[in-house]
Amino acid sequence: MSGMPARISRADVAHVARLARLDLTDDELERFTDQLGAVLEHARDVEALDTEGVPPTAHPLPLRNVLREDVVTPSLDRDEVLAQAPEAEADRFKVPRILGDA
Repeated sequence: MSGMPARISRADVAHVARLARLDLTDDELERFTDQLGAVLEHARDVEALDTEGVPPTAHPLPLRNVLREDVVTPSLDRDEVLAQAPEAEADRFKVPRILGDA
């Protein structure tokens, strides 16, 4: 199997926290030791699985493009749309300035 220790120790978690420059309380050290231990146990379970002949994959399901084809279609008439706008200027919608002075 692998070189993973049977159980992670509190000293190991304290060492990793020191490397990450984390200042942990005693309660946090206890909690994180248990949590990291559970994560490593799960990793050990996954490592024990027989994956011989299983191809590596990035996604469990086949991916496909669900977008429609890009087809040119008639659009709205510019003049008709601008006629309904509160304000228009130079064939564009006129909106209040939000950045800087004029």
